[in-house]
Amino acid sequence: MAATLYVIPGSHPSMAARLMLQQKGIEYRRVDLMPVISKAVLKALRFPGVTVPALKIGGRRIQGSLQIARELDRMRPEPPLFPGEAERRAAVEEAERWGDDRLQGMARRIWWNAIGRDRSSIGTYAEGARLGIPIGLAVKTTPPIIAASVRLNRADDDSVRADLAALPGVLERVDDWIEEGVLGGETVNAADLQVATSLRLLITLDDVRGAIADRPAGELATRVVPELPGHVGPVFPSAWLEPLREAAPA
Repeated sequence: MAATLYVIPGSHPSMAARLMLQQKGIEYRRVDLMPVISKAVLKALRFPGVTVPALKIGGRRIQGSLQIARELDRMRPEPPLFPGEAERRAAVEEAERWGDDRLQGMARRIWWNAIGRDRSSIGTYAEGARLGIPIGLAVKTTPPIIAASVRLNRADDDSVRADLAALPGVLERVDDWIEEGVLGGETVNAADLQVATSLRLLITLDDVRGAIADRPAGELATRVVPELPGHVGPVFPSAWLEPLREAAPA
């Protein structure tokens, strides 16, 4: 089964799609794209949209981690990404949708704002990527790409400060789902992949790692995604991080 996955280095939904393919035992070719420029490339490849992950498999073009999960389960049912029992599947799908609608965008905004504050750090997320040019040269071309990505993802200061204030509540919800068995079971499901990849990206940021890593949500993230290239040192104003410090376990 020939498969080609188009990704952006550092993209958490791209990582989710990679893990889905690995879990299904489907060999694939990975094509790394540059942010922003990727939109024109995907249009040229006749994908219906301009976002990653974008998968060509079995003569089909599929985009988005939610859609890819369902198509892979249809094409190769075992091992499943969703429980067979209706009530359990509904719970997993709810957590997966929330991970896509709520957490994925939050993680993306926080990450791009951090990258905008320390542009040199973007190269650390390209470890192992093949962009067609040396990574060092690619990094030198990124300032306008970073600025455009911050704008396109609405990663402005006001939005990201609000995201950081909301993060403790988001983590509590993930912890609750783990306690209920919706997330974090013996078999990794689609919601695990959707949620864990976003949290794992946030763990690469020094400013928020401590608020996530030592709680059940953080343990889920590092179990599902043991390694993720990239690191950003402290960049956010101290006042922005006060809600995280106040919510930290005693």
